Amino acid sequence: MDLIEHTAAAGAIRVETEGRHTVIVLVGEIDGALRDEASASMSQALVAGSPLIIDTTLTTFIDSTGIAFVLQLARAASEAGMAVTLRDPHRVLLDVLEMIGLGGELPV
Repeated sequence: MDLIEHTAAAGAIRVETEGRHTVIVLVGEIDGALRDEASASMSQALVAGSPLIIDTTLTTFIDSTGIAFVLQLARAASEAGMAVTLRDPHRVLLDVLEMIGLGGELPV
């Protein structure tokens, strides 16, 4: 396994710019081990003030901590007047959002 594969398996949260959007990219396993990254990326995204895309294309696993991060990020962005969109949401994320009554709340 090379370094990129190991990082993806362990998990990472990246902040990127795509046109006029800020993109939060969730890579690999998104869990409690990424709390510091989650806080830093949320701050960076909110300061940018751009429409926000949460990209889970490269997510392989997401636990309750990761789901809480997505919900907190979406709520904070919405309260700041920023549009939020999910890109290629992980099935686990969609299932949990549906289970807690928030299915369809975030545009895909």
